[in-house]
Amino acid sequence: MEKKGSSKMNIAIIHPDLGIGGAERLIVDAAMELASLGHKVHIFTSHHDKNRCFEETLSGVFDITVYGAFLPRHIFYRLHAVCAYLRCMFVALCLLFMWPSFDIILADQVSVVVPILKLKKSAKVVFYCHFPDLLLAQRTTILRRIYRKPIDFIEEITTGFC
Repeated sequence: MEKKGSSKMNIAIIHPDLGIGGAERLIVDAAMELASLGHKVHIFTSHHDKNRCFEETLSGVFDITVYGAFLPRHIFYRLHAVCAYLRCMFVALCLLFMWPSFDIILADQVSVVVPILKLKKSAKVVFYCHFPDLLLAQRTTILRRIYRKPIDFIEEITTGFC
């Protein structure tokens, strides 16, 4: 991906939780490769435990900024999706208001941040979703179906912004 007149870009990546997992491995590998090509890469997340992460996230090859770690990841081991949405929206708002410009912003997993990021007119927004939460979540009880209805609706609408 080259920008006209310049081969080096300023790239932001938003990932919900930079721990150890397949999605995190993909993001870390992408960041490492982009940095190796000379691009300036900055990962924004709501959680990065330096004791439980991929070694490359500690190497300093790319910057990592954590916003919203104070926000809960769940409420009484429930409402994980709502908490993830709120945490990611907080990260996106911090990026929007506190960081001047990026050429590209890659949003990973949570589409609710895409409309927020599109307010940053100077950047192209790319959304990566390996598999939508809408298709993963179980709706085994009436309470779960009620809980998932607005989340699924928001995911459908915001994925449409991509």
